[in-house]
Amino acid sequence: MKWQPTLKMYKDYLRIERGLSDNTIANYALDILKLTKWLEENEMAISPIDISEKTIQEFIYEIAKTVAPSSQSRVISGLKGFFNYLVFEEYRTTNPLELMESPKIGRKLPDTLSEKEIDLLISEIDLSSPQGERNRAILETLYGCGLRVSEIINLKISDLFFEEGFIKVTGKGDKERFVPIGDNTIKFINIYRNEIRVHEPIKPEASDTLFLNRRGKGLTRAMIFTIIKRLLEKTGIQKNVSPHTFRHSFATHLLERGADLRAIQQMLGHESITTTEIYTHIDKSHLTEVIHKFHPRKS
Repeated sequence: MKWQPTLKMYKDYLRIERGLSDNTIANYALDILKLTKWLEENEMAISPIDISEKTIQEFIYEIAKTVAPSSQSRVISGLKGFFNYLVFEEYRTTNPLELMESPKIGRKLPDTLSEKEIDLLISEIDLSSPQGERNRAILETLYGCGLRVSEIINLKISDLFFEEGFIKVTGKGDKERFVPIGDNTIKFINIYRNEIRVHEPIKPEASDTLFLNRRGKGLTRAMIFTIIKRLLEKTGIQKNVSPHTFRHSFATHLLERGADLRAIQQMLGHESITTTEIYTHIDKSHLTEVIHKFHPRKS
């Protein structure tokens, strides 16, 4: 059994049986390709069925010299999943990573923007260009609904339920959720749809895609990053800002204003409440205020 055909079967399994997104599958595949590249560089002609725990350990020790503990942990997790699949399909009897532990990593708090910083970024958008109205609607939606970058570029016109005050979002693993949308965000989306988008030459395959590029096709993830990077340069904000920063800010600002953590979990599409709980570590002063204001033994 060779690596490439086995990897293809694994990717098909992740797509069809696990229902994972293309981006997630690509990340899993990347971890396996790192291993196969290392085997080739070291002239080791070992199949996925025959590779031993010792060889895997040598690979992990090697990458540990050049990557952060978080990246090392992800590679171990990715390889564990791959070999678990081979055991499940009875190609192997054991997982060579079964007893291998991931390195301990600290819990990194996400970067966030203040409300003033978000207003400053959006104020730098050049609204005299057609792309300006689109970019404002994109940033308002990222922040107003807490979307991932993959969710914003795949948002459809048919996903907009403005009369009900919701949008339908397709998240990780093609899981759908309904997210509330505020009047302000609706206003900017409608300006883009009714005044800009209607005049663009739209490709047939993108007829239902909300946000388009100049050629009438859907935007890429890289384009959203570029939009934000250019605005950041204009503002002089000294923070590491990405599309995900707007999602983090959405959750943090809701929590600071007293929103329920489980409601935030549902809006973000987190499977586990523990993923959402990271936002409780960002503003401890706010949590202290909650105790002093609401706890029966506050004094």
